[in-house]
Amino acid sequence: MKEIVVYVHGKGGSAQEAEHYNALFPDREVIGFDYRAQAPWEATEEFPGFFAALRKREDSITLVANSIGAFFSLSSLDEKLVDTAYFISPVVDMEQLICNMMQWAGVSESELAEKLEIPTTFGETLSWKYLCYVREHPISWKIPTCILYGENDNLTSKETIKAFAEKINAELTVMPSGEHWFHTKEQLQFLDNWILKNQPMLLERRSQCRSGIHFKRCKVF
Repeated sequence: MKEIVVYVHGKGGSAQEAEHYNALFPDREVIGFDYRAQAPWEATEEFPGFFAALRKREDSITLVANSIGAFFSLSSLDEKLVDTAYFISPVVDMEQLICNMMQWAGVSESELAEKLEIPTTFGETLSWKYLCYVREHPISWKIPTCILYGENDNLTSKETIKAFAEKINAELTVMPSGEHWFHTKEQLQFLDNWILKNQPMLLERRSQCRSGIHFKRCKVF
């Protein structure tokens, strides 16, 4: 069986980060997706074509996606294009995140609707189009998935990530004192161990899904 792992980076990242995962998937080819999308509607145009081309030559595709890259993947891919997924600090409720940023910036919904775009002091531009899009396109995900979340993630609350994991029947692992960005030696070691620990389980779930067996399981560590 031909198998490939595709890494989708987060904001400010690069496809070269995929090299980190070579040692974690020694029996598979690991590639980074150098995507250009900056919004979910752009991801729906770009992501499916890239993964569909891989599907033509690969029997199995594993997705490893980080932060906003995970959100773009959730917004644009499905079980026809991906077999299993690992999400690291995924943005899973963009509507809530945008509303939180509006509060941080002191911007009302009516003001954003009027001005359409409003720059903020923390480097993000609030967009009415973006907010409307995520409201009109809720996430639907049916792929065997593991989620890694840092306890001190400042973009997604514990309640939000737990509710999402339960909704999609994902395995959720919470790193105590972890952050949104896994970058320290300790955090990266935790990430590596998480992937290695969950590989057998995801392979089992993939096999069951291909056999048409409904498998519901959600654990929080």
